[in-house]
Amino acid sequence: ALFPNHPYGTQTVLGHPEHLKNPSMTDINAFFKKYYVASNMCVTMSGDFEFDTAIAIIDKFFGKLERGNAPKFQAQPLPVMNQNKEITIIGQEAENITIAFRSAPNGTEESYKADLLGMILSNGKAGLMDINLNKKQKTLRASAGTWTMNDHGVLSLSAGKKGDQTLEEVRDLLLEQVEAVKKGQFEDWMIAAALNNLKLQEIRRFEGNRGRANAMLMSFLNRLSWDEIINYNNKISKITKKDIVDYANQNLGNYVVIYKRKGKPDDIPIVEKPSITPIHINRDAKSDFLVTIEKTPVKPIQPKFLDFNTDITRGKINNNVDVLYRKNTDNGLFNLVYYFPMGSDHDKTLGLAASYLRYLGTSKMSSEEIDQEFYKIACSYSISSNREETYISVCGFGENQEKAIALLETILADVQPNEKALENLIKDIFKSRADNKGNQRSNFSALTNYAIYGDDSPDKHIMSEAELKAVKAQDLVNVIKKMNSFKHEVLYYGTTDLKNLTAQLNKLHKTPSTFLPVPETKNFQVLPTTQNRVLFAHYEGPQSMVQTIIKGMPYNTEIMPSVNLYNSYFGGGMNAIVFQELREKRGLAYSAWARYAAPSTPNEPFRNLSFIQTQNDKVVEALNAFNELFNDMPQSETSFTLAKESMMNGMEAERINNMDIIWSFISNRRMGRDYDLRKTLYEALPKMTMADVNAFNEQHIKDQPKTYVILGNEKLLNFDEISKQFGPVERVSAEDYFGY
Repeated sequence: ALFPNHPYGTQTVLGHPEHLKNPSMTDINAFFKKYYVASNMCVTMSGDFEFDTAIAIIDKFFGKLERGNAPKFQAQPLPVMNQNKEITIIGQEAENITIAFRSAPNGTEESYKADLLGMILSNGKAGLMDINLNKKQKTLRASAGTWTMNDHGVLSLSAGKKGDQTLEEVRDLLLEQVEAVKKGQFEDWMIAAALNNLKLQEIRRFEGNRGRANAMLMSFLNRLSWDEIINYNNKISKITKKDIVDYANQNLGNYVVIYKRKGKPDDIPIVEKPSITPIHINRDAKSDFLVTIEKTPVKPIQPKFLDFNTDITRGKINNNVDVLYRKNTDNGLFNLVYYFPMGSDHDKTLGLAASYLRYLGTSKMSSEEIDQEFYKIACSYSISSNREETYISVCGFGENQEKAIALLETILADVQPNEKALENLIKDIFKSRADNKGNQRSNFSALTNYAIYGDDSPDKHIMSEAELKAVKAQDLVNVIKKMNSFKHEVLYYGTTDLKNLTAQLNKLHKTPSTFLPVPETKNFQVLPTTQNRVLFAHYEGPQSMVQTIIKGMPYNTEIMPSVNLYNSYFGGGMNAIVFQELREKRGLAYSAWARYAAPSTPNEPFRNLSFIQTQNDKVVEALNAFNELFNDMPQSETSFTLAKESMMNGMEAERINNMDIIWSFISNRRMGRDYDLRKTLYEALPKMTMADVNAFNEQHIKDQPKTYVILGNEKLLNFDEISKQFGPVERVSAEDYFGY
């Protein structure tokens, strides 16, 4: 709608149905020869290599490519937008709205103004939409941002609706924020704070090789010089409040608004199931190219495994609280976490309390003022909780570390209840639960957990409607204030040395002399899979999501080498058996995988899982294909060698750094290990053979009864055939597996 005469607006992602029905290899080859040429290509590299050596290798091989003469795209002037455009999209997922304005192409002064304007509107903490809409709970997930491309740009605003709210009401609320910018109704400090946070983002982006290589890639793709990339912050820092106000008034006039409404679309094109001739997969054949690569000598990379005794420094603060410490010598950032070995399985209210906190202030500061203070110093805090653990985190610029920790501690000690905020939050939870029932992936996740655990599922271990309505604001505030009274650890990666850090924490982090005991955890029992059964739930869609489940043996670290090698060979990436057989050979799906999954805690068993998303009329064929592979696993020495070498190479090249070293320790410790599991895997792999993988399959997977999980369109499935081949079909509803 924004770009009616430009490929941004005219070119579909996958093509029209007629393209899918009649693909032209002639056109595909012509396109390849025209555009996939050296003059239209770049190579970006960031890592531990010698520059001159790398350039010589690149020149030796890529220098042979034909230069070519790929045509340069010339954009035509866009038609004037002299009125707003409204478009309605119908689907089963939650209703939402997007408003978009045309913006400037990348590298222009106008694009910098648009970027900064977007941050004034929405930055996750102190933008106008954050403060006026999200904090005040007037909409769901309101946000704004820019999408800057070579020829044009987009400034977009989006949000979901609450309860009985209309999308038109949400639209007006979003546009009110744009009008506020046009009138200059935002604080002067917001620009300086935005620039400070942009600096923080840039440091984080360049922390890893992936971010560095991607920055170089975008320099090429966006036709910007490297100087323009690395001086982005300097250029945007020259923009004034007047510049932003003027830009808004000159450019944020007419717009496109997309209303995503809930319902059943009536214009879905149908592509009939084509007849597919299975291709022959000869896994043991070797091309001349592969033989050449195999003969090429490669200097081995020495793996670097973690030693948790030397890679992490231990300390203590008041009342015997352990500190796990790593010094940051790369940049000026810090990350501090209070880590609690308790989560929603211990206390159902933890997640609600964590969500509630973001709307609360203290006796001296409002919630909005708290977020503004964090944003001013380019720091942030969060509380998150999963089934087993809770994390209270604060991070940002090391120079502001003490201010950030002090502010966090003030919040935890002095948070004040807000009844209205709780009332709105509970309404939003009810709305979110209703939205989940319209989301295919949410349905499938809950259905799968229901199949694994039965009626007593972790997904259903949530506060009921009655409990939510009965909970008091003070009760949740007490949960937050009491957190530091439970036994926990401090995890730290930053610039402050351990001595000064412990002194800082002894001053700021208040803990009792005796900690409260961690509440008893709720244990969930995995259902046995002693006989075949089918669990089916209806979802109105063109594809079914399908999974098989086998309850495996109790967790045992000793078999992890066999588990990992089996997964790599059988169900892992593009070279694995499942991907080749189901996607490449039989054309049953774009996505298919299988794995013998280790649990997240040692008190649960392994589970053998397989997944495929396929057309409704291919479900029986897909399940049969999986069973064929499970019961008669193809064996290929070539594929096995590739799988093993891939694992070895991955571990040799992998480097776990920074805060991830501490998280790796936490993860290994949770499973009962005081060592880096990768080292055990690496030492075991060279001795393992194809016979070991086959024996693992024979013992744990072959001919095992299964629970078959199907989320699909009941009108398009052959239930007689499903029950005949895979077991009795049990139909369940969303209320059964969601628990609400």
